Amino acid sequence: MALYDRDYNSANNVTYDSSITTSTSSVAFMKKTYQLLAASMVTAAAGAYVTMPYAVEIMQYKWFIFGAELLILFFGLSMSRGKPGLNLFMLFAFTFLSGVSLVPLLARFIGMGGGSTIGTAFLMTSVLFGALSLFAINSKSDYSSWGKPLFITLIIVIIASLVNYFILNSPIMHIVITAGILLLFSLFTIYDTQNIANGAYDSEVDAAVSLYLDFLNMFTALLQLLGIMEDD
Repeated sequence: MALYDRDYNSANNVTYDSSITTSTSSVAFMKKTYQLLAASMVTAAAGAYVTMPYAVEIMQYKWFIFGAELLILFFGLSMSRGKPGLNLFMLFAFTFLSGVSLVPLLARFIGMGGGSTIGTAFLMTSVLFGALSLFAINSKSDYSSWGKPLFITLIIVIIASLVNYFILNSPIMHIVITAGILLLFSLFTIYDTQNIANGAYDSEVDAAVSLYLDFLNMFTALLQLLGIMEDD
């Protein structure tokens, strides 16, 4: 049951008290969600930091790591839903592995002396993510209808990425796809943030995962675009 589907307007409550309870519950849910998001980022950073010396090995097993991420994302988190403790373990296992999977990309920048680029990309992503989140929370427009078009666009982007990676190997195509990913997950940030604010999630863990995926994809896209601009 979504947060706002709960019956706050019982016979023992007046409307004014009901709205206060709803607002308080929403704020508490959002606060816990962003706390989990921050903890997820710290966990991902820890995963990248402790495995950075093994960048070559991680590159060799990148598809295995990616597969483990997908298993946790689509099965582990689903099966642990509503199970306190286990769902947090799955959340942090997923974010730790996502940090590990970033190691080859981060190591490439560090090896080229572009460590500052990583910091710049993170700062830019944080500012953009924060601005989009505030916009979504304060906007009077309804973005709930964006879900299906965004999902269809995501499928198209994934297919285009695979085609370019395995067949075309086009640098121009890579830039276009990367810019598209940045735009797409910027829109997903607005969509997901408003859904969370409107009570579309039952679990703070699920809400944090959605926002974490938005932030992660925006960060990697910005990092790659900055790297391309520096190469030029």
